[in-house]
Amino acid sequence: MADHGDPALESDLPDAPIRRLTQPLRNFLHVETSGGIVLAAASVFALVLANSALGAEYLAIWKTEFSIGFPSMTHSLKHWISDGLMAVFFFVIGLEVKRELVAGELRDLRKAALPIAAALGGMIVPAAIYLFLQWGEPGQRGWGIPMATDIAFVVGCMALLGSRVPPGLRVMLLSLAIADDIGAIIVIAIGYTDTIHWGALAAGVAGFGVIYALMRLGVRSKGIYTVVGIGVWFGFHESGVHATVAGVIIGLMTPTESAVSDSGLQRTLGQLDQFLHGEWDSDTQRRQLLQRMQRAAREAMSPLEWLEHNLHPWVSFGIIPLFALANAGVPFELSDLGSDVAVATMLGLFVGKPLGVFGASFLAVKLGLASLPRGVSWLAVLGGGFLAGIGFTMALFIAGLALEGDALDIAKVGILGGSLASAAVGMGVLMAALPRRDESADATEGATG
Repeated sequence: MADHGDPALESDLPDAPIRRLTQPLRNFLHVETSGGIVLAAASVFALVLANSALGAEYLAIWKTEFSIGFPSMTHSLKHWISDGLMAVFFFVIGLEVKRELVAGELRDLRKAALPIAAALGGMIVPAAIYLFLQWGEPGQRGWGIPMATDIAFVVGCMALLGSRVPPGLRVMLLSLAIADDIGAIIVIAIGYTDTIHWGALAAGVAGFGVIYALMRLGVRSKGIYTVVGIGVWFGFHESGVHATVAGVIIGLMTPTESAVSDSGLQRTLGQLDQFLHGEWDSDTQRRQLLQRMQRAAREAMSPLEWLEHNLHPWVSFGIIPLFALANAGVPFELSDLGSDVAVATMLGLFVGKPLGVFGASFLAVKLGLASLPRGVSWLAVLGGGFLAGIGFTMALFIAGLALEGDALDIAKVGILGGSLASAAVGMGVLMAALPRRDESADATEGATG
């Protein structure tokens, strides 16, 4: 849940009437499960509308073409969402990966061994099942589709189980999803890049050098970095390497250290008494001190922390639902579930994911490379493996890169079917594996009594 602040401090701030309307919305936007709710609603809306009498008109909206930028680039609305806005989504993924590598579970190799092994198994086995069923077929290029895990839906499912989910399982699944994202990014960069225009790629890579130089010079202007980042995105977009890869790399480059240390912030704010009771020769001195305190407070938050906190609502409640509206709307019939590509996709997600996650985790523990988190049983790991089969957002994204036409539509049907089945079975297994809090407490008391 979001921290809503100290009421005593809040009472000293201006109480504008608009805050009474916006505060509930702000609270909702910072609850991590809300993103999954909005994403699910957008997906259902797109699916229902695409299969209604308005289906043709709805799908035509996303094919509307318009131009942006100089030189002018003309693409469909769906393309701008998938290649443009989704670069911001991948930028946030880069931030999350950087945070996990620097300060999270992936920092400690011993702790990271289990989720990394689970993620590898959860990528290799689904891809192998898909390829086994589609080798030599037109849908073969879709081997990367069942490899991904949708972290928003996984978080939402765990939230429904509430306190029954032990912290160790929660951390394992979230770390698995992050490691899974790293694998998906590598797959996109290597597996779905056909022709490379080296000049444009060199220009994009040069943009990384500019960003690094700006950071070394101590430039803190977010506007400057945004302009350079757009230039990097353009270079990658024109190179043939998917533009979202640029977002990930910039995210990984983002500093995790603040410009002002905690002690520096404390010293600056120590001048607060002078601000309140000082005798000022002019208003300029008072304003300069206030500006120093304001800057110290702002710079005490690292760029990564600031960006992740401020971009999260825009990505979770704007970009991802918009992506779902543009991609989840596919007209289908129940008979499509029996199509070859749909079956390969569903089996990859529903069978391959839990089999790969459970099998790799079991092997890592038996070999002594990792250990199960406290309070986590093997049945819970299996349930988590099924939840990892919810591939939705990233699976739809990879499907759009790998396939086209009828094959793409059929793959989307498989993604929806496989993800839904994985969520239902995963929740069922975890409900059986995880005792309620009162049952767990009674068992603990019985063991210690």
